[in-house]
Amino acid sequence: MNRHVFAPAVAFLVVVLFSGPAFAQATQAKPTTPAKPLPTSGWVKPVKGLVTVEVIRGATKKVGNEVVTVLKVKNTSSGSIALLKVDEYWYDKKNVIVSGDSKAVRQPINPGDIVEVTCTSPYNPAAYQNQYFFSHANGQVKASLVKQFK
Repeated sequence: MNRHVFAPAVAFLVVVLFSGPAFAQATQAKPTTPAKPLPTSGWVKPVKGLVTVEVIRGATKKVGNEVVTVLKVKNTSSGSIALLKVDEYWYDKKNVIVSGDSKAVRQPINPGDIVEVTCTSPYNPAAYQNQYFFSHANGQVKASLVKQFK
């Protein structure tokens, strides 16, 4: 084995690493300003398990060949919600699924934050009623329908 081949490289690294502080020029320390506190909308630990949200359902409209519904979702849990997912299913009068959509909110939703989720499903004349299912990356979601947020 020719390990002595690596000796110049090791010597170079040792010289560079340990000679830096010796050749550094002394500078006068600048006065530092106190650090600003983090805003309250910073990073909040995600909730694992059941979370609660309030939902305001907008009017469902037909736009071209699609049915569009806008939902406003407010996080009422104590922690953030990671990867909120909304599944919309459209049923006919016989309770058979005829259309649907699935949307995900990729950014964490901090406590008290409100996000808009727009569900767009293909139009089907047999569609009679719809239903929404909520979930998130770390568990289940308990959604309550409200007229306005508190």
